[in-house]
Amino acid sequence: MGRCRCRCCSPRGLWMLSAPCCDDRRMCVCPGPRRIGIPVRSSSLPLFSDAMPAPTQLFFPLIRSCELSRIYGTACYCHHKHLCCSPPYIPQSRPRYAPHPAYATFYRPKESWWQYTQGRRYASTPQKFYLTPPQVNSILKANEYSFKVPEFDGKNVSSVLGFDSNQLPANAPIEDRRSAATCLQTRGMLLGVFDGHAGCACSQAVSERLFYYIAVSLLPHETLLEIENAVESGRALLPILQWHKHPNDYFSKEASKLYFNSLRTYWQELIDLNTGESTDIDVKEALINAFKRLDNDISLEAQVGDPNSFLNYLVLRVAFSGATACVAHVDGVDLHVANTGDSRAMLGVQEEDGSWSAVTLSNDHNAQNEREVERLKLEHPKNEAKSVVKQDRLLGLLMPFRAFGDVKFKWSIDLQKRVIESGPDQLNDNEYTKFIPPNYYTPPYLTAEPEVTYHRLRPQDKFLILATDGLWETMHRQDVVRIVGEYLTGMHHQQPIAVGGYKVTLGQMHGLLTERRAKMSSVFEDQNAATHLIRHAVGNNEFGAVDHERLSKMLSLPEELARMYRDDITIIVVQFNSHVVGAYQNQEQ
Repeated sequence: MGRCRCRCCSPRGLWMLSAPCCDDRRMCVCPGPRRIGIPVRSSSLPLFSDAMPAPTQLFFPLIRSCELSRIYGTACYCHHKHLCCSPPYIPQSRPRYAPHPAYATFYRPKESWWQYTQGRRYASTPQKFYLTPPQVNSILKANEYSFKVPEFDGKNVSSVLGFDSNQLPANAPIEDRRSAATCLQTRGMLLGVFDGHAGCACSQAVSERLFYYIAVSLLPHETLLEIENAVESGRALLPILQWHKHPNDYFSKEASKLYFNSLRTYWQELIDLNTGESTDIDVKEALINAFKRLDNDISLEAQVGDPNSFLNYLVLRVAFSGATACVAHVDGVDLHVANTGDSRAMLGVQEEDGSWSAVTLSNDHNAQNEREVERLKLEHPKNEAKSVVKQDRLLGLLMPFRAFGDVKFKWSIDLQKRVIESGPDQLNDNEYTKFIPPNYYTPPYLTAEPEVTYHRLRPQDKFLILATDGLWETMHRQDVVRIVGEYLTGMHHQQPIAVGGYKVTLGQMHGLLTERRAKMSSVFEDQNAATHLIRHAVGNNEFGAVDHERLSKMLSLPEELARMYRDDITIIVVQFNSHVVGAYQNQEQ
């Protein structure tokens, strides 16, 4: 076995003599330190000695001076803040894929990071290393984006004031994606977060394509005919969406023609099915149809392939990776949330006394949802009742029970083998794609069909939070809503300081009171609500306050360690216009 230069094969960034790895690191089968076993978290970055992201460059001297073990031991981020935990080797947040016995010894590292760093001590003078506040802010704000809905004739006619979004990567490259767009041919705004696994290919494709499928599903019959006639005659198309994108939000130009052809086939079928007699469009049905149709197209494109070798490889990567999606459609006071997977939508409601409460508008599709487990068992024979959900995972492997892509849980075994054998060498040599899940008898086991929730907005509904599970693993929903509510209003609901049984010194109590006084200031460090929330998610201490030392340590960790403590975090905070919402209610009374 040749030497592997892929970083995910070696958690220490060293060469390994017998690590099984494919030549193409974009489809690497190596799990990395947080993916012990099959399948993958892709990694396409070079070794430490090559180009490194800023936080890693800053952190690299610590490895040489053996400060790694001390920071690794003190940067622990527990879910239960009142517990003091020793540095674990297995991460706090669970990976999407679980280990499998067939691959456990294949990828098991000889020693953990903790053993490695503790076992090698050098006679050097330890030096504390922290990122400065400007460096912390630079990292946190690198991907932030804000959009304010424009006013017309001095009056804002939209129920949405605007939104803030941000992302903080833990994987390299980040596997989360986000999208936001205004529907131009119909009223309403679309916003969504997408959490990828086994690479970022599927989440990228879904973030580019899903909103077009939804917008087409919402178009009346006459508009669909106009668009089709324009394509036939070669005239310019009516714009469907106005995208609100961060410069880092990538769109694939190479696949645009392929994606357009699949979308056109979809609207042609809608034209044939709809005779134009009914003008009422069911938003819930449109969302469900769009999700299912896009997932079907992803699967079909991978089966058909493409003469272009690059596109052929791309569609296969999209199909064999996976992504969850949580999408909101806001039209006046009508709010629909379509969720597939374990990202969440949370509504922030301000009570009469000024306090904040959280209203959940989505359900997680995983083993913690008893109805979802029961649904899976009913869809398969009784003799599979014990194997379809095993160790809280689908077939013992996959955490989300609904997702786009992931054809390894949808296609028959014969179809998988046929596509892999006829596919490019990179795919055929990939151990993950050739692996068949255990107890795989009656596919499909996975669906992309969303669960749609409807909510009629009220004046007390102030904002909506869409976020991937990287946020909800670190913070309780009530804390999330309170932090955002206090940030947006600048008002902090005063409650007695609770220390939860800790022995707090007078100096510590003075620090807590000083922190509260600082929060009362009208000047906030962040100009973006999503950034403010990420700062708390990563840097909160046991008292619920942002600890700069903790935040600095967590942001300084190289990607091999960062992935062991948290997941990618992607957040969109949508702020509602209470005056417009109230006006809608008054018109209907």
